[in-house]
Amino acid sequence: MGKNISKRYKLLLDKVDQAKEYSVLESASLVKELKSAKFDETIEIALNLNVDPRHADQMVRGAIVLPAGTGKIVRVAVFAKDAKADEARAAGADLVGGDDLVEDIKNGKIDFDIVVATPDMMGVIGKIGRILGPKGLMPNPKTGTVTMDVSKAVQNVKGGQVNFRVDKKGNIHAGIGKVSFSPDQINQNIVAFVAAINKLKPSTAKGRYIKSAALSLTMSPAINLDVKELLELK
Repeated sequence: MGKNISKRYKLLLDKVDQAKEYSVLESASLVKELKSAKFDETIEIALNLNVDPRHADQMVRGAIVLPAGTGKIVRVAVFAKDAKADEARAAGADLVGGDDLVEDIKNGKIDFDIVVATPDMMGVIGKIGRILGPKGLMPNPKTGTVTMDVSKAVQNVKGGQVNFRVDKKGNIHAGIGKVSFSPDQINQNIVAFVAAINKLKPSTAKGRYIKSAALSLTMSPAINLDVKELLELK
């Protein structure tokens, strides 16, 4: 099995020039040639930013609704009550509740990918912060998941919203589509994602904001992206 994987991986490596920085358009086509798994692999983008997230004013985080969606089926849990709960259900939320949902989560029942909440429910969610926090599921105003407009939040999340946050080393990773997408869809999503990152450049960030960037599949080598081009995306 090991030999097969390394042989297959070597064939994929031969398709990518490791010394080259590819344009967005080139990478959108090339990444499709790197498919090797039987499933519809996720296309992942990785950026290394010239920021120090230990300083609050250099924390880069937010959300973007990708123009071509993510290709993923996203299950949404909404903490809301009364009219807002009805609004969430009408928008297509998979789970809607309050204290009942808290009990389910305490009992280990976590069958959702994103949590949306109205601001008045954050006290209720606080009871399960220790469970949701480490899993990256805590709703946050910066990603549009703490809001009174639950209908729009559910539609955004279902329609291809990607949340991103820089880690301690300045890296941002995100899934921006599936290998089954057309090169045009992949191109649109890369451009929209990087433009969103550029808009959030901290005023205190020094030097070249994006240090490096790469595109890859779940099981493929990485394609290095042309950083100069990325920095110009607005």
